[in-house]
Amino acid sequence: MQAVAVDVMGGDRAPEEIMQGALEAAREQDVTILLVGPQEVLDFHLKRNGLASSNLIPVAASQVVGMAESPTDSWKDKQDSSIAVGVRLVKEGRADAFLSAGNTGAIVAASLLMLGTMEGADRPAISSLFTTTQGKLALVLDIGATPECRATHLAQFGRLGSDFMAKVFKYDRPTVGLLSNGEEENKGTRVVKEAHQLLKKSGLNFIGNIEGFDVPRGKVDVIVTDGFTGNVMIKLAESLSESIFLSLKQALGASPVARATKMLWGPPIRSVVRQWDYSTIGGAPLLGVNGNIVMAHGDSSAADIKDGIRLARQMITEGWVVHKEPGILAQGGVHLT
Repeated sequence: MQAVAVDVMGGDRAPEEIMQGALEAAREQDVTILLVGPQEVLDFHLKRNGLASSNLIPVAASQVVGMAESPTDSWKDKQDSSIAVGVRLVKEGRADAFLSAGNTGAIVAASLLMLGTMEGADRPAISSLFTTTQGKLALVLDIGATPECRATHLAQFGRLGSDFMAKVFKYDRPTVGLLSNGEEENKGTRVVKEAHQLLKKSGLNFIGNIEGFDVPRGKVDVIVTDGFTGNVMIKLAESLSESIFLSLKQALGASPVARATKMLWGPPIRSVVRQWDYSTIGGAPLLGVNGNIVMAHGDSSAADIKDGIRLARQMITEGWVVHKEPGILAQGGVHLT
């Protein structure tokens, strides 16, 4: 049975929502869940829910990393944090994946320092899955792990994203685009121009530069950018979609005709809202490290955590990073050569 370690103390709604999502996943999914957090928190929630199951394993972690703490300080001073312990479970082969909605920098630092990078990946990349207007999944990377990139890093991100979409989601030769301020090869910063040339020679299904408006339209399956630009872009997209749907809800609620015909327009509106709701994906895979790491949104609900565990299980099932031997995590289940 697959084993997913869950950071019970990560996120704005921890531990209640995190625990609830993990418990629901344990009931509904064929998975062993290692609940990582302070012993007293684990005992309280397990006792309150009356659960004593073979697929729920509490793992004590005496420290917690705050959402605003420095990743460097957390790594140095909190070796027994729920994040550090969760990543260590993956390193030791006791868990096949780790899920946390906690401090992003601390998760990246612990994963990088304990697991190392895959062969051919110099830097990790946080990737974001979303549904395009065509109804297909697309992947953006990096959205925060590596704010300042070299051209070689961007080219590696292109291979990471392509391999991930091909292996985990079975895309046939995923298309790859490099985010820039114009489609022409001579557009973009010096680093973007250099990365364009590297991607052209990479053997990937690289279609060239793409612009911001191409992203939601589903022009490509993998969007490559640096962590600074990607982080700004994805947060703007999240906020914009929320604002649009809130404005639409308010406008419809103010109309007597709209309220009277809610049975007609309600279902399609809810369907569109769900399509563009980032939280339904469950989390952002951290690619380039030697382990299956999923980073859930800091505001994750129980349902989001459950979806994140499902995504982690899919990464395990499709062999994104696999065990070469029982109990020993493979050093580079995917090689970027």
